[in-house]
Amino acid sequence: MTGLFVTLDGPGGAGKSTLVCLVTELLTESGHPVLTTRQPSDGPLGVIARHQSATFTGMSLACLVAADRYHHLATEIQPALDAGQLVLCDRYVLSSYVLQYLDGVPLEYIRRLNAPALRPALAIIASAAPDVLEQRLASRGAHSRFEHPGSSDAENRLYATLIEEFAEDGFLPYQVDTGEESPQVAARAIADHVRALWSRR
Repeated sequence: MTGLFVTLDGPGGAGKSTLVCLVTELLTESGHPVLTTRQPSDGPLGVIARHQSATFTGMSLACLVAADRYHHLATEIQPALDAGQLVLCDRYVLSSYVLQYLDGVPLEYIRRLNAPALRPALAIIASAAPDVLEQRLASRGAHSRFEHPGSSDAENRLYATLIEEFAEDGFLPYQVDTGEESPQVAARAIADHVRALWSRR
């Protein structure tokens, strides 16, 4: 049995972690075998990428994140999919397109670096109005050097600008607005969409 791979990306402050928790809860309640994970991963490479983004920049960070991604795919994601699980990943390739580009890496290099990565059945992009994102970031604090005043607006605009590139590269985006809708409403919409994909897999 083949599982289902779903990813969730979006700018800082979009509520990705909250959505992952809510969607996981909804899908688990309906009997789906969900594995929740994230990138950078909790493996050795992922820990370095997550906690030392101030040390590694540009090309070196892009390569480190990609190396963690391929190790994560081989050791956790693909085995879970082969076992028939529904894998929900907090951040994936689309975050690399946006963050590494903002970090000065040419987009074409990022695309080639991530070309062999497994494509998800569903690539969710969470977003909200710039003022909402900024307010949330100010409230919870920055998680890395990528989060600073104005960063969410730059991320938001880049996600919108790169929609065609995402689709060309095999990532079919499903967009949700976490500013207009409550997290619970957005999570229910995502869970319904995932259930429909699960039933057709």
